[in-house]
Amino acid sequence: MTTGAAKPRIVRCPACGGDSRYSAENPWRPFCSERCKNHDFGAWASEQYRVADAGDPAASGSSDDGSGEPAPPRH
Repeated sequence: MTTGAAKPRIVRCPACGGDSRYSAENPWRPFCSERCKNHDFGAWASEQYRVADAGDPAASGSSDDGSGEPAPPRH
């Protein structure tokens, strides 16, 4: 059993694809640098990335008819 520090895990930076140290010593993890982290944040802020819509609410059983009234409780 060794007493030294564990070797940090190397992961792929989601922004540039380069190597990134996934450890407490890397304040930008999982990104490799502050630049990559800010680039990714900017893409989210400008809506370049979006979470997929689940589909048509009417098809999923929603009873919202657009009247602004709450739907009756389902039992």
